[in-house]
Amino acid sequence: MLAKRTIIGLIIGIVIIAIGGISLIQNIGTLTINENYVIEVGDSVFYTIPAPIHTPQSMTITGDAFDLKLESPAEGLQIPKTSYKNKLTLEWTHLVDGESIIQIQNTGNTELSITGVLIRSSDPIWFTYDLMVIISGMVIIGFSMGFTLRKPKGF
Repeated sequence: MLAKRTIIGLIIGIVIIAIGGISLIQNIGTLTINENYVIEVGDSVFYTIPAPIHTPQSMTITGDAFDLKLESPAEGLQIPKTSYKNKLTLEWTHLVDGESIIQIQNTGNTELSITGVLIRSSDPIWFTYDLMVIISGMVIIGFSMGFTLRKPKGF
């Protein structure tokens, strides 16, 4: 018969392992980010979008006036620092694995609105983080199984 603490530890460990496993599955492959961001007057923002080959990207920038610089990997879309007014719609595709770098500076008198759908490759640090969560669940199960074999003093 399992002790009460062992059963509680098993349940908690299994829940933690399940959470880590689900997160691990969700972080495999590409991630779609629906961007909706506002830049105050005079501020700037940088985007670095790592993405695999043949990944489409789209971004719409709306505001009084702004400067934009875009560098896409290899022979992709390249825009030197250029001034724009009112609205700009960008759509490009990564021709090779790499990073698109976007710099936007609000030079107008109103807020700048940035919307878009950006598809990026997942960050390896999240894979490591998910594995650490799964290992934590295993450690909890291991400690809880110790309560079945013998009861330490004080418990």
